[in-house]
Amino acid sequence: MSIQNVCQSAISPQEREIEFPVENTVVGGSVDIDSKSEVLSTPLSEKAKAPIGDIPNGGFISWLQVSGSFILFFNSWGISNTFGAFENYYVGVQLSNKTASDIAWIGSIQSFLLLIIGVVTGPVFDQGYFRLLVIIGSFLTVFGMMMTSLCTQYWQVILAQAVVTGLGSGCLFVPSVAVLPQYFTTKRIVATGISASGSSLGGVIYPIIFHRLQPRIGFGWATRIIAFIMLGTQAYALAVMKVRTKSADRRKFFDATVFHDPTYMAFTVVVFFGFVGVYIPFYYIEGYAVHKGIFSEVKAFYLLSLLNGGSIFGRIFPNLLADKIGPLNVFAPCAVIAMIVVFTWLSSTTAASVILVAFFYGFFSGSFVSLPPSVLISLSPDMKVIGTRLGMTFAVAGLGLLIGTPIAGALLNTPARYTAAILFCGATVGAATIFVFVTRFLKTGMVLKVRA
Repeated sequence: MSIQNVCQSAISPQEREIEFPVENTVVGGSVDIDSKSEVLSTPLSEKAKAPIGDIPNGGFISWLQVSGSFILFFNSWGISNTFGAFENYYVGVQLSNKTASDIAWIGSIQSFLLLIIGVVTGPVFDQGYFRLLVIIGSFLTVFGMMMTSLCTQYWQVILAQAVVTGLGSGCLFVPSVAVLPQYFTTKRIVATGISASGSSLGGVIYPIIFHRLQPRIGFGWATRIIAFIMLGTQAYALAVMKVRTKSADRRKFFDATVFHDPTYMAFTVVVFFGFVGVYIPFYYIEGYAVHKGIFSEVKAFYLLSLLNGGSIFGRIFPNLLADKIGPLNVFAPCAVIAMIVVFTWLSSTTAASVILVAFFYGFFSGSFVSLPPSVLISLSPDMKVIGTRLGMTFAVAGLGLLIGTPIAGALLNTPARYTAAILFCGATVGAATIFVFVTRFLKTGMVLKVRA
């Protein structure tokens, strides 16, 4: 799977007063920490704010926020996940004079801006401008796609689809993450996973719409219909979503103490290498299937939808388990399996094997998007720095997204072609996997049966 101050923005004033106990509850071993120690306590002050019990943690209004957040993910990350369909069209038709690496920059810039713009939108959310962010984000994403439908040249697509749509997606992403902790406590990770699955559903539906309509009504109207769907669904999100509280505090943009926190630094390496490699299959698995003669272009297209379909489940079920045993304990095996699936891709020469690679990679790579915020919360020593640390970490993730797929595209121009691109993907996901285990070791030591 994400922002300056997102979590800090999202945590209500009630929760900021809460003292969180040590999380490493041992299930079996020599350390005796009561598993019930997650009970929260508020400070004994006459001026203390409302207790955590004031957060609904469920109910009709709370789940309406999840549905609205789902839509925001649907139209931000969902559009980003759709780029593989646009890329194949650009390579074959509209921008056929450009290399795969040139075209990959469109999607990578869009995803980079989606993450990096949170440095600005996080503090804006903090000051209570939730609706303004959603309105601006809705306008920019719809306007960007409308302008994309009129583009005929490379620089025009860069401006419309990469820059305008990317900035709009960034305005939507912060509210989609930040509003949920105001409505959920113990169900927060699950609510976030359900919301994040909206990005995968968008990556299923939008490519199919584009693929089915483009040959019949042309690129322009196929893209405009996607924009109209975005407009209608965003209207629903605006109608049902609202914030419960806003922060009176201003957040700092940089936390220098992270350089003295090896656990945080190790996980930042995880996020960087993970986002360098994790989206490469989303861009290139269709082209691989056609190049190897496994599928025709018509059938290969559905691999992207299958990959995103697997990711829907991969962003919900791991989060359900993470609520029980801790996000790092779920992230680690998911990263290992995702790495194995990437290297299995190298030997996939039949329709069945490529289909299995697409689905299982979609499932296990979903943890790279949905779990890092929860991991970062568990690693932060002070609730007051969570937002800043999230922003810093996802800025690094944005850099990974910016360079990853263009490098893979450039490797397609070498004699090794897809073999080189897949090895690059596997190496970066593998590096992220190693540092997931390094992070867990730094956090818990050699104890295995511990919530982490």
